[in-house]
Amino acid sequence: MAGSTRTKRTGANGDGRRRLVIVESPTKARKIAPYLGGDYVVESSRGHIRDLPRGAADVPAKYKGQPWARLGVDVDNGFEPLYVITPDKKTTVSELKSLLKDVDELYLATDPDREGEAIAWHLLEALKPKVPVRRMVFHEVTEQAIRAAADNTRDLDPDLVDAQETRRILDRLYGYEVSPVLWKKVMPKLSAGRVQSVATRVIVERERERMRFTSASYWDISAVMDTGGEGDDTAPRSFPARLTAVDGARLATGRDFGPDGRLKEQSQDVRVLDEADANRLAEALADRRFTVTSVEEKPYTRRPYAPFMTSTLQQEAGRKLRFSSERTMRVAQRLYENGYITYMRTDSTTLSESALAAARSQATELYGAEYVADKPRQYTRKVKNAQEAHEAIRPAGEVFRTPGAVAGELESDEFRLYELIWQRTVASQMADAKGTTMSVKITGTASSGEECVFSASGRTITFPGFLKAYVESVDAEAGGEADDKQSRLPRLFRDQAVTASELSPDAHATTPPPRYSEPSLVSKLEELGIGRPSTYASIINTIQDRGYVWKKGSALVPSWVAFSVVGLLERHFERLVDYDFTAAMEDELDRIAAGDEQRTAWLSRFYFGGDMGVDGSIGRLGGLKKLVGSGVEDIDAREINSIPMFLDDAGRQVYVRVGRYGPYLEREVDGESQRANLPEDLPPDELTVEIAEKLFATPQEGRVLGTDPETGHEIVAKEGRFGPYVTEILPEPEESADGKKTKAKKPKPRTASLFKSMSVQDVTLDDALRLLSLPRVVGTDPDSGEEITAQNGRYGPYLKKGTDSRSLTSEEQIFEITLEEALKIYAEPKRRGRQAAAKPPLKELGDDPVSGKPIVVKDGRFGPYVTDGEYNASLRKSDSVEDLTPERAAELLAEKRAKGPAKKKSTTRRKTAASAKSKS
Repeated sequence: MAGSTRTKRTGANGDGRRRLVIVESPTKARKIAPYLGGDYVVESSRGHIRDLPRGAADVPAKYKGQPWARLGVDVDNGFEPLYVITPDKKTTVSELKSLLKDVDELYLATDPDREGEAIAWHLLEALKPKVPVRRMVFHEVTEQAIRAAADNTRDLDPDLVDAQETRRILDRLYGYEVSPVLWKKVMPKLSAGRVQSVATRVIVERERERMRFTSASYWDISAVMDTGGEGDDTAPRSFPARLTAVDGARLATGRDFGPDGRLKEQSQDVRVLDEADANRLAEALADRRFTVTSVEEKPYTRRPYAPFMTSTLQQEAGRKLRFSSERTMRVAQRLYENGYITYMRTDSTTLSESALAAARSQATELYGAEYVADKPRQYTRKVKNAQEAHEAIRPAGEVFRTPGAVAGELESDEFRLYELIWQRTVASQMADAKGTTMSVKITGTASSGEECVFSASGRTITFPGFLKAYVESVDAEAGGEADDKQSRLPRLFRDQAVTASELSPDAHATTPPPRYSEPSLVSKLEELGIGRPSTYASIINTIQDRGYVWKKGSALVPSWVAFSVVGLLERHFERLVDYDFTAAMEDELDRIAAGDEQRTAWLSRFYFGGDMGVDGSIGRLGGLKKLVGSGVEDIDAREINSIPMFLDDAGRQVYVRVGRYGPYLEREVDGESQRANLPEDLPPDELTVEIAEKLFATPQEGRVLGTDPETGHEIVAKEGRFGPYVTEILPEPEESADGKKTKAKKPKPRTASLFKSMSVQDVTLDDALRLLSLPRVVGTDPDSGEEITAQNGRYGPYLKKGTDSRSLTSEEQIFEITLEEALKIYAEPKRRGRQAAAKPPLKELGDDPVSGKPIVVKDGRFGPYVTDGEYNASLRKSDSVEDLTPERAAELLAEKRAKGPAKKKSTTRRKTAASAKSKS
């Protein structure tokens, strides 16, 4: 059958028994089949084969009348789940059942984690094999590992299965109970999730911090000190220093101010320099003598970083390679399935004995024995679920292949991630980096009599150790400094005289905490104990796909809908989004995985209430059903969807309201409501009083441009959900003699989108009338007699003749193109796709790291997309052409490339099968 893999080689066990081995992916099936031999048939399930019903259509007929069928979980009978074979896997299950007829044993070789154990259990339940069943577990796809796994099988672990099934049922209960509240009180089609809602709250809280933040300004003086001697690379003559104290009082720095822009309580004794003071002191210190009053030198040691686990791999790939968490895990999956790295979902940082030996051997060979630690380094950490943790993510095999050795076999993304994992693993077994740090204080007296103290610090690395192989990236926005950064100071001694060759007053301002990026969000979720590393990529994907979060560059920005949803959950279901309780729930679920808790009893206490968890937990509050079912009707939807922002210049409160058709601004003016549309791509913390006034100047009813002299209709410019446009206001239909409005069909007003060069604030009446005059009749084709028109469409300007459309290269062509020019365009053969006349790109983003070809953003039939000439990838809802970065464009192309070319539908095989059937 298609997809199964058999070989003629002698089997791993050599006992002549035939075995069917089922893995998740066809790639893994193809890779491991040659290692096992001819007595094994290796087939893939292509992922999960069963799940809870996605909708009413998935519910089997015999359950449709059951009150719990929609939920898919019979909460009154032991929380029994209703699993159905997903429609796209019915053929796979039939094929696997057919293969089972010809074998003596079934080996379930799905992934070695909780989810893999659950997939194995679902296969067992769906296939109902009549032959012995064994669980085959391996953590790397190498011949030695695969053959060892075949020789050392085990039974399925019911505790791991229970743990995964509990999470699946819990997530269904949470989503199906809480989501309807959001539909009623915020807007339809929203969803809530046990982890996704908490992750969204983390991002919303950071945006709230930024919105509340008040910047503080302070000054100091930067100086360049000169020793007057001869300098060289190891000991420069001059060095930078900064004023830190005046007359014994420490100068304020950014950390002394709170988010309200005021000095913190513990920093009240510091001195805050303003611009005048800084300028005055700089002048007073000019040409003064300075003396070194303190020199403190200390040894510096930096230990290597631990090998990667799932969360740290996602963080570092995000910082160093600019990969999203999803992209990182997708590439890691390919590396694992093809035998290049060990299993990529792990909480462990430990290395096996063979891996320790391989890393140390490679470090010795490449860098020398002096760069290798005296003894093997083992990195241990508190693992929340020891059954999930096996080993760190490392190169596969007992001898690591260098990046150079695999470069010709891997695609660009795969190579870059493999190199990162290889470097980190080898570096983990290398020697400490060593050096010295020096702190210096230099004192001088200003002409005004004030004693001024400048400080300087330096770091010199005398032995790079592991830094020779790998340096971890730092979060620049958080003020991090790379471990290999050096700042050398001259050889200084106490009472040494120096001069200041430069004195520059410097202004500083405190900045709000940075928005979360994917790497920093993963770090925060791990710190809070929310979710598990293996789920972070899907969580981040989900909150973006659901419209709760969008990306501005690499920053995660919450939508206004997210503010409403989080606000509702915080006020009325606070425990559901509480960080501590969510983390405690993860620990309780891990107890099920460890066999210390019974699944059904735990679910019952969580859903119906009971003695579980810490004080104030959902169970102790009466359970999820009671928590969500009580008081929902009392929730004030308007209050929940009203986000107070600030007072305008007249002291009036300005609100952001979240409506069913999107967010808008509202305030009360002279007793009446004034509203304005709110652009969806405006980050919440960037909404200011000035921007609000500008938006209010273009109210929802539109900016009146004037009157059409031909029709007498008022012309207005508006901001719409799909962009700015102009339209006419038609008069109300006349009433009949009996006072009723006539039932004649109301005519539609003329409407036209603005050109990209226009805005609602700047468009004129003449511009609007030109737009509303479209489509413009260019003329008639003398051969066919068909009329040719020039129009402005959703995807740009074009010509239309009957059903034949041709693109124009600019908007102005709509008004300027002549019949002769139009006929010339139609005389050319119509070209589609890559052959079509090229429009100028919307944006150029440099070369793609995989194909090496230039990436450009183009405007396509279905909206903007990125292309490198080989692959096209549409921009997501959260992407904008203006903010699209080269890294994000490369990521979109990588996702498209990973999916491969679209499969073409073919009926040949079906016809052949049908023909064969009829002949038989």
